[in-house]
Amino acid sequence: MKSKLVLLVPASIVLAAGTLFGQTPGYGRFIDDYARAHRFSGTIMIEDKGRIGYAKSFGYANRQFKAPNTIETKYKIASITKAFTAALILRLHEQGKISLNQTIKTYLPNYTGPAGDKVTIKQLLNHTGGMANIDRRLTVESAIKNGLHQYQTPLTTDQLLAMYCSENLMNEPGQVFDYNNADYIILGKIIERVYGEPYEQALKREILQPFGLHDSGMLYQHDVIDNLADTYFFREDLKRLANDLPVYIENWYTAGAMYSTAADVLKFSNALFGLKIIGREALSQMLTPGLDDYGYGVWVYDTTINGKKRTVVKRPGRIMGAQSMLFRLLNKNVTIVLLSNTDSTNLDEFAAEIAKRLTK
Repeated sequence: MKSKLVLLVPASIVLAAGTLFGQTPGYGRFIDDYARAHRFSGTIMIEDKGRIGYAKSFGYANRQFKAPNTIETKYKIASITKAFTAALILRLHEQGKISLNQTIKTYLPNYTGPAGDKVTIKQLLNHTGGMANIDRRLTVESAIKNGLHQYQTPLTTDQLLAMYCSENLMNEPGQVFDYNNADYIILGKIIERVYGEPYEQALKREILQPFGLHDSGMLYQHDVIDNLADTYFFREDLKRLANDLPVYIENWYTAGAMYSTAADVLKFSNALFGLKIIGREALSQMLTPGLDDYGYGVWVYDTTINGKKRTVVKRPGRIMGAQSMLFRLLNKNVTIVLLSNTDSTNLDEFAAEIAKRLTK
């Protein structure tokens, strides 16, 4: 959702349900205090040079029943899903089954949109395809008043492709960065076509099962997922926290419909950066920043932290109250995972503040 939501909630009880492993008193206390002060609800896990330095949960997975978040809580990880989708595309590329320079219709011959013969797989990966944005008319205010038309009607992935991912080109392909969920929905359909099976099955076989992500998967409105946190966002019109708007979460598909735990997101990060999911050349392509410092499914940029140059790989996610952040300092081998079920805390700022304490 495009408009920024700020969650103002009553002072909440912080419920710790994890274990701290070798944490330094400085950054551990800082994280605890920051989480309380900014009403963070969710799970935080930090790995520093191969060792878990912090693992702790705060707030409620279900506010009605005061059920606490724990280390085992599963969260909607929103656009972290895109990093998984990009990794699957790059696996297909490494296997010689697709070329990143080929266009959409090479792999989806029945695709009817004008982008079919013009937009390449690479341009879908880095959001420079130029197609009309699936969320271009969506704001918090319009969603509350009129609903989220593309997400509140049950749609098959073929219907999503035809109705929202085949529209006119608004920009010349490759020239303008426009963060567009439609790009990754098309990539999901390509994965299905080339592998000859549903995305969910390919995801399980290629990533989830081999690398031990046993608490991750795809969300569907009709499924009841054990230990999945409910999500809440602040409604400006009500001046209070509210349930997320009713949606068919599967309509975010390969752009944002996954769930996971903090531990599983960390496993994915380690497998990806450890060259187990894709090789060095493919990872280098994924982490080469283009327009808006965006690579393939992730942002990559250099910044200065405590007077030293650092390279950051960042993959945030957000759908109403579901917030997520995978934040990795490449040249420090530090990974920060923040998964939240409210929009109370700015996770970009939280991750950056944690990184300062980890790089002193």
